[in-house]
Amino acid sequence: QLQLVESGGGLVQPGGSLRLSCLASGFTLDYYCIGWFRQAPGKEREALLSISSSGTSTNYGDSVKGRFTISRDNAKNTVYLQMNSLKPEDTANYYCNAVRLGLNYWGQGTQVTVSS
Repeated sequence: QLQLVESGGGLVQPGGSLRLSCLASGFTLDYYCIGWFRQAPGKEREALLSISSSGTSTNYGDSVKGRFTISRDNAKNTVYLQMNSLKPEDTANYYCNAVRLGLNYWGQGTQVTVSS
């Protein structure tokens, strides 16, 4: 079964950090462009960052610029989202997405809650 599985979410205090993981099973991520998105209740899904198959990252969200970074470890078939200086407005369900030549996979998401 081809799927992406996100993990690493949870409850964190403002100013804290989390690292989310996106693990692919049933296929290899090597040649895929991977993106991280989030969706808060009542809001549209927001693109955050992406990383190409060659490791070039692109930031789409001014709201996370300088705080979130994306990386990949092809040996582990995993892409990461490092989130620092978290704010209450970062509370959302976070999803990863893998795209290549018309193939498109989404994970089920992992919840991040930033609250004191």
